[in-house]
Amino acid sequence: MSMAQRERAALVVAMRQAGPAAATLCGAWTVRDLAAHLIVRERRPDAAPGIMLKPFAGHLDSVQRRTARRPFEELLELVRTGPPWWSPLKPVDAVANLSEMFVHHEDVRRAAPGWEPRVLPEADENTLWSLVSKMAKMAYRKSPVGLTLRTPDGRAAVAKSHSLPEVTLTGQPSELLLHAFGRDEVRLETAGPAEAVRSVLELDRSV
Repeated sequence: MSMAQRERAALVVAMRQAGPAAATLCGAWTVRDLAAHLIVRERRPDAAPGIMLKPFAGHLDSVQRRTARRPFEELLELVRTGPPWWSPLKPVDAVANLSEMFVHHEDVRRAAPGWEPRVLPEADENTLWSLVSKMAKMAYRKSPVGLTLRTPDGRAAVAKSHSLPEVTLTGQPSELLLHAFGRDEVRLETAGPAEAVRSVLELDRSV
């Protein structure tokens, strides 16, 4: 079972435990809304482009609202079973859905008070580091300062170069990935001038 499949299964468990009306870290979305988003992304190719393309956003919103009105257990089952055989995401599920499932699993977990980071296997952290290092420059492209992402064991990825002052964010790859995807409920250490650090933490990190 791939990490994406394991995160998908764990996400469904977390959603069921939280309940359909529970908050997430996805803005105003509830768990029900998040489930509908995942289903539309994987099962409605006519609407999914609206996730990235504004001209199609209205159609996406309409489809997603209708999807969210389905019974909660039905939504969870559709999330659990993943993309159908005809979906272009099916053959690349292990790659294309890894960050989606991991980040949204944490969106449900970390929206609850008293959350703590999970202790992931080293192999999983290594897998997430591969994602972080590839997307760092895109995620932090708007940074007004130089930025390097580091792990406690010394690995580093330059997210923004040739710009002073310099800021460093240090944490487990899982925490760095969540931050790169715009989440603030993370455990990271920062280094650099206070104003520069603040500019990075408040940065629009949408990919």
